[in-house]
Amino acid sequence: MALNLSLLKSICAAPGVSGYERRIRNLIHEEVKGLADEVQIDNMGNLIAIRRGKGNKRVMVAAHMDEIGFIVNHVDEKGFVRFLPLGGFDPKTLTAQRVLIHGRRDVLGVMGSKPIHIMKAEERAKVVPLNEYFIDTGLPKEEVDKLISVGDPITRERDMVELGDCVTSKSLDNRISVFILIETLRRLQGQDLPYDLYAVFTVQEEVGLRGAMGSASHIDPDFGFGLDVTIAYDVPGSTPQEAVSNLGEGTAIKVLDGSVISDYRMVNYLKELAKSEEIKYQLELLPAGGTDTAAVQRYGTKGAVAGALSIPLRNMHQSTEVVHQGDVAATIDLLVAAVSKLDGYDWSFAKDHGDGQHPDRVAGDLDWLG
Repeated sequence: MALNLSLLKSICAAPGVSGYERRIRNLIHEEVKGLADEVQIDNMGNLIAIRRGKGNKRVMVAAHMDEIGFIVNHVDEKGFVRFLPLGGFDPKTLTAQRVLIHGRRDVLGVMGSKPIHIMKAEERAKVVPLNEYFIDTGLPKEEVDKLISVGDPITRERDMVELGDCVTSKSLDNRISVFILIETLRRLQGQDLPYDLYAVFTVQEEVGLRGAMGSASHIDPDFGFGLDVTIAYDVPGSTPQEAVSNLGEGTAIKVLDGSVISDYRMVNYLKELAKSEEIKYQLELLPAGGTDTAAVQRYGTKGAVAGALSIPLRNMHQSTEVVHQGDVAATIDLLVAAVSKLDGYDWSFAKDHGDGQHPDRVAGDLDWLG
């Protein structure tokens, strides 16, 4: 399956740090308005594309549209811009990187810090703290003051390019999932769905899953899928147990991360489906970090049968990230199959799902699942 790399490039380029997602949301809206029965934007700014299905249950797929970035908190007497982070950053990757400050117009800048030539020996051995960086716009103070204000958001400036069988870009966390969810809606055109599908492009994930909490609470899904990247530490110096996932080995079915334990029924459903559809997959066990999956699972009134598909990613939360095109295609294939066939699976706790537990029926089993 050839990927629409032109669309992916546009999605990655569109600015949208946590809390300032307007421009990426507008792009998504243009792409999905012809692919859904209804498109809503809630009070937080989550964009919800709804496809109506035949049954009376609700399926939520969450892909966050915000990217990590910064926000202006001071402009000094020489016009250098200071900033605070929006989301987690690895400070050692910021030196001499280009950024865009989204003020009265987009202003290009370069992140700077104390030159290594005049650092003391003990300073050279340490990572420069985030609060010692500044942004140089190359403009005089008077011009900076006309264009830039405290509170303006800042994004990284880095184009997407192909890299062998991969693509590399800023903000593939999580714009690759935005792309996958749009392409999934496109693939589902003309298909009858078993249940109502809520494709949710969430805000403010990078600062605490905030958008997904709000959207899950009012959608109240019966089934939920998170869609996000995961660590691919499959490079020189890593060990197999540290890798979490491997580039080129297929979509990653989440077993757990630092915020969620996926429902074992959903894990086994996705595994069985991947095998029957001959879709390449791997299992993801991420010891730390979290995704919208946790919010989707917990914030409905009755909770959701939830799991996630993750895209292996190298260089997470750095200036440029890398994904494998084959893994992206596999994720689209499995997500399309998963939302299309939910009504054909036995979701009761009575079934032996191969989880190593006794399959006796428990009093109060989920009768609403039949």
